[in-house]
Amino acid sequence: MEGVIQSRGLLSLPSNPQARAFHPLRSLGARLYRRSSRPTSALPPSISVRAQNPVEIRHGFGSKTLNSWNLSESLLFSDSVRRARDGVRMSDVTPGAAVPADGAGFTSPSLEKTKPKFLGVETTTLKKIVPLGLMFFCILFNYTILRDTKDVLVVTAKGSSAEIIPFLKTWVNLPMAVGFMLLYTKLSNVLSKEALFYTVLLPFIAFFGAFGFIFYPLNNVIHPTALADKLLAALGPSFLGPVAILRIWSFCLFYVMAELWGSVVISVLFWGFANQITTVEEAKEFYPLFGLGANIALIFSGRTVKYFSNLRKTLGPGVDGWAISLKGMMSIVVLLGFVICGIYWGVNRFIVNDPSVPRTERKKKEKPKLGMGESLKVLISSRYVRDLATLVVAYGISINLVEVTWKSKLKAQFPSPNEYSSFMGDFSTATGIATFTMMLLGRVILRKFGWGVAAMITPTVLLLTGVGFFSLILFGEPLVPLLAQVGMTPLLAAVYVGALQNIFSKSAKYSLFDPCKEMAYIPLDEEMKVKGKAAIDVVCNPLGKSGGALIQQFMILTFGSLANSTPYLGGILLVIVLAWLGAARSLDSQFSPLAKQEVEKERVKEKAKEPVIEVSAKEVSSLVEKEDNGSLAEPKSSNGSALQQKTASEPETPSQLPQ
Repeated sequence: MEGVIQSRGLLSLPSNPQARAFHPLRSLGARLYRRSSRPTSALPPSISVRAQNPVEIRHGFGSKTLNSWNLSESLLFSDSVRRARDGVRMSDVTPGAAVPADGAGFTSPSLEKTKPKFLGVETTTLKKIVPLGLMFFCILFNYTILRDTKDVLVVTAKGSSAEIIPFLKTWVNLPMAVGFMLLYTKLSNVLSKEALFYTVLLPFIAFFGAFGFIFYPLNNVIHPTALADKLLAALGPSFLGPVAILRIWSFCLFYVMAELWGSVVISVLFWGFANQITTVEEAKEFYPLFGLGANIALIFSGRTVKYFSNLRKTLGPGVDGWAISLKGMMSIVVLLGFVICGIYWGVNRFIVNDPSVPRTERKKKEKPKLGMGESLKVLISSRYVRDLATLVVAYGISINLVEVTWKSKLKAQFPSPNEYSSFMGDFSTATGIATFTMMLLGRVILRKFGWGVAAMITPTVLLLTGVGFFSLILFGEPLVPLLAQVGMTPLLAAVYVGALQNIFSKSAKYSLFDPCKEMAYIPLDEEMKVKGKAAIDVVCNPLGKSGGALIQQFMILTFGSLANSTPYLGGILLVIVLAWLGAARSLDSQFSPLAKQEVEKERVKEKAKEPVIEVSAKEVSSLVEKEDNGSLAEPKSSNGSALQQKTASEPETPSQLPQ
């Protein structure tokens, strides 16, 4: 597209013009006359460019509609030339600036003010991001304490073991999560956003405080131990897990509330509030930092759990050290819960209603509601979606199979609640460090080795550590002399290998598996992208989360205990991880060509971008001088060549022009 400067002469003005508002085309001046380090001394009276749609130019002396492919004339008039001579650049003029009513001329141009910044970030943005970061840190700090404590309570309790976890997740946690979300939906229809936030959060704070100071000290009174013993004697040892849910019901309630803290307070309350007050640009810049901050919270909260768990060493004999530790940790949870409420109140009171703070209202996209039958049809019809679904299901099942077996061995090695909790504190700290490191390395791995290698790292880690873990459990006896030389037993070695398996699998999930999974949707066409994601949400996510628990329940009820089921669980894990690797390899063979096609399409779009004229200050000044002398004529070929060269150097699509 050629930019041609047309000779029209100065626009004639009325002899006694009235002062009227000046409305230049919004942002077009900034688009055509880009800021330069050289001062702009003048602006041309008329320019011809191309635009996709008709544009109406309004100013104080009338208006004119410019048809497609001919955006010309009247962008600037003689008063703008006078302002340009006075040193006011068009790119510095805010659209809609008004001429004073006294007719004294354009004496108050609105120059764009530089917004104050701190560490390179606008202070108006920091007003939102810093409180959100503190709130997120407190929420994740509490979640780590609660997550470590819930396992200690249900696994180490008298009359219970790790076998309770699969039954607890399926028959207690899932129904309560569904019921809570139904209640939340009802409350959201009758309460304001602020009232809903407090209504949901305060019961969590009250429960955890009451558990530490009331429920746990009275657990011998409120737990139906005698009834549970009778049921277990009647049903047999295979039903140890289901009966234990009744035996330690208050501990199980703590387990469920801790799980809900992660799904409700983090996913629903925090992210819903963050999305409400931040702009899209702020989210792109700062949301990844929240992920890094979450792992920092994991490190510090792990140290906190470790500290309170070791308090038992400083207490005298006969004192319930775990009760003391629990009171300390629940006090921190309650305190930080009130800090979260205070931050939320302060943000709503002083920031949300501040007109200087930018924010956007984003409408939530409605996801297609596919039934189970439609979801299965989508999965069957597309090999690509089937492979992607295999990744999601395999991860969920694999993590559950190893985690429960590992926790059973962890109890055997550390039967005391304080010892168990102390180890979990170290485990959380190590998980935070590993995940933080892997998140930094994840981008490098994806960029250097590609999608296929990155997608297969997680199953490879699970395969290697899983084989080592189950091998130490099943074939550890011959290794006793060798392990004794380094001061370990097969059980302790299995605990450490299982811990490494959990640490590296979780860090690989957050840094590689999740990004690879989301990237795999990109090359799909819009219909399959939407339907495929909906099908995976309907079928595969629940199957992955509950599949491992259902397999373990079947094995425990069939073979009598988790220990008797270990060889079969190891074989199932091996089959699932191999299927996972095969699906990742198959998906890579489909994803890579599609991704290359997407890159080519982007390159074609870049080449097809339409240019926009950019005129240098020197050329503009020369044109204005010619106009003042009345000698402005058609530009010579040299000027046209210069303009064409600048046009070719920085192309832009016409669609990027302000509409």
